[in-house]
Amino acid sequence: MLQVEETLFNAPIPGESLVAELGARPWQSPAKITTVDEAVDYYMERMSSEKFMEQVVEVMESGVPVAVIANTIQLASVMDGVHSVDVGMLVVPIIMEMMMLLGDSAGIEYNLGDEEFDESISESKIAKAVSTYRKKMQEDDVVVPTKVEEKEEEPEEVKITGLMARRK
Repeated sequence: MLQVEETLFNAPIPGESLVAELGARPWQSPAKITTVDEAVDYYMERMSSEKFMEQVVEVMESGVPVAVIANTIQLASVMDGVHSVDVGMLVVPIIMEMMMLLGDSAGIEYNLGDEEFDESISESKIAKAVSTYRKKMQEDDVVVPTKVEEKEEEPEEVKITGLMARRK
């Protein structure tokens, strides 16, 4: 019991992370890499290791979009103080290209993460679900409304009263 109480008292104080010295965190100090060319060289060197290649290919095979992986990699470097956010955003397409090259050389299918939502598919799924629901309700002898008719209502004239009201 004594050990449990000691553990509770060793927890961080709420808000403690917000009162760190300015510049104490890696992202609060000047970045080590300041140009896009230096960042590309940094990522080329980092991504050329065998361990990194295996991990990226494994993650891409699991279906995680390439764009998500690239953003995660550059954000981690920003948090480590390697480069700034703007340099990271400019390097993301290059990181994606390198990862797609790894995926192509490994012979895997990967998801880029830029596919748009196909409305025709969703509408057909929604229509199918509604028709299934109506059939089920008709089998149970429940009245199902087919279409809700909207009545056009005329807007009521609002009388403005009060100290600041204007007269017409």
